[in-house]
Amino acid sequence: MKAWQFTGVDEPLERVDLPDPSAGEGDLVIDVRAAGLCHSDVGFMDGTITSLLPHLPIVLGHEVAGVVAEVGPGVEGFAVGDRVGVPAVTYGPGTAMNGAFAEKVRVPAALVVPIPDAVSFEQAAPATDAGRTAYRAVHTAGKVKPGQAVGIIGFGGLGSLGVQIAIAHGATVYVAEIDEAACAAALEIGASGAAADIRDFEDRDLDVVIDFAGYGTTTAAAIDAVRPNGRVVQIGLAVEMATISAQKMVLKDLTYVGASNGEQHECVGALDLLAAGKIRADVLPISFDEIPASLEKLKRGGVRGRFVALYPES
Repeated sequence: MKAWQFTGVDEPLERVDLPDPSAGEGDLVIDVRAAGLCHSDVGFMDGTITSLLPHLPIVLGHEVAGVVAEVGPGVEGFAVGDRVGVPAVTYGPGTAMNGAFAEKVRVPAALVVPIPDAVSFEQAAPATDAGRTAYRAVHTAGKVKPGQAVGIIGFGGLGSLGVQIAIAHGATVYVAEIDEAACAAALEIGASGAAADIRDFEDRDLDVVIDFAGYGTTTAAAIDAVRPNGRVVQIGLAVEMATISAQKMVLKDLTYVGASNGEQHECVGALDLLAAGKIRADVLPISFDEIPASLEKLKRGGVRGRFVALYPES
C-alpha cells in the first residue's frame, strides 16, 4: 500500500510502499476513505510533541474514517464492509501505530465506532477528533442546556463546531473572534452576535463561556464576561500560563474547568449530531498526494476549515 511516512523532525514526509497490514487478535483492518489533517500532525513533525511518538519512522494521521476490510480473531460486533471511524487517542493509529496517511490501517477493534449511514466519510474524519473535542467542551465540560446564553471564544475548526453544537443544545450563542470574516461566518451559521472581545456580551448574562483560543488574555476576558455563578471552560492552549483575576473567580462564585480531546462516547455524540444535520465541519477536501503540502499550509497558519484527504475506493 502507498503511505506518507514521517522519518524525523523537520524532515519532509516520505512517500513509501508498505506491506498491507493484517488483522491480529482483537484487530480490524480498515480501508481508509478519509483522513483528517490536524495541527497535532504539524507538532509531531516540527519537534513540538515528537517525543510522544513511540518510534520513528511512523505513518501519521489520527483522524480515520473508512470501511472494515478484515476482521481479526476474537472481534465481535463488526463485519467486512462496515463504515467505521477511529476516535483519536494517544495509543491509536497515527500516534502509537501507523495511521491514516496510508491506504489501510490496522487498529484495535475496541477503539472503533460505527459511522451512521447519513454521515459522509469526509465529515466523519474530522468528527473523530475536532468534532469529539468540541462536543466534550460544550456538552460534557460546559453542561450547556436549552435556553442558556453561551459565549464562544475563537471561531476556528473547533470553535465553529462548538458554536453549532451549542446551538443544537438549544443555547443562544455569542462569538468572540478577531477575524472579521470569521465573525461574519459565525453569524451565518446561527450565532446571535459576534465581536472581537467576549466582554462585549457581558450584558447578555452569559451562563457559560468556552475559550477555544487559550491566549491567557482570552481566559481573563471569559472570567470578566461570564455571569455570577457561571462556568468557564478552558480548551484552547495557545499559551501555557494565564493570569486571571482570583478576586473575580471568588466573588462571582465561578466554576473554571478544563476540557481535553474527549472520549469515544463523545465522538458518537458528534456523529449523531452530524447524522441529524445539526452540525457540519468546514472541510477542505484534498487528495492523498496533497497531504504534505497541506500540512505545510497548516504549519504556516491562516487556514480556515479542516483539511481532509479523500481516498478513492480500491
